[in-house]
Amino acid sequence: MGLIKIKCPYCQTDTKVIDKRDSLLETRRRRECLSCKKRFTTYEKIEPLDIRVIKKDGRREQFNREKLKSGIIKALEKRPVETKKIDAVLIDIEEKIAKKGKEVSSQYIGELIMKALKKLDKVAYIRFASVYRDFKDVEDFKNAVKEIR
Repeated sequence: MGLIKIKCPYCQTDTKVIDKRDSLLETRRRRECLSCKKRFTTYEKIEPLDIRVIKKDGRREQFNREKLKSGIIKALEKRPVETKKIDAVLIDIEEKIAKKGKEVSSQYIGELIMKALKKLDKVAYIRFASVYRDFKDVEDFKNAVKEIR
């Protein structure tokens, strides 16, 4: 299989790869134009995960990366967390899900998100936990705050 030539989006000239990072689900390439010297990033991704999520009630549905991303972004809304850190968390969670097999429980995914948010941002962790664990009253919030102290 030959190399794919990527043209500069600014001047349509050939580019070179100046940095490459691989993960289980994607390859990130930082590129520089040979002519105008502008830099940009490309991503090579595998097909979406062919994984079924087993819901609490036993139903099964196709894994949806956007649903995962949406939940994490909602928890992190108005929090000082860089986009690249959010992307890294998404990739890490997807890699763990992919290693689990063809079916994975929604509980397992929820726990992965909780663990990641606990490290990333304590407020986002509490937000997500309140929905995921279906907090009923202030005591539930107090217990969650005790967990992170």
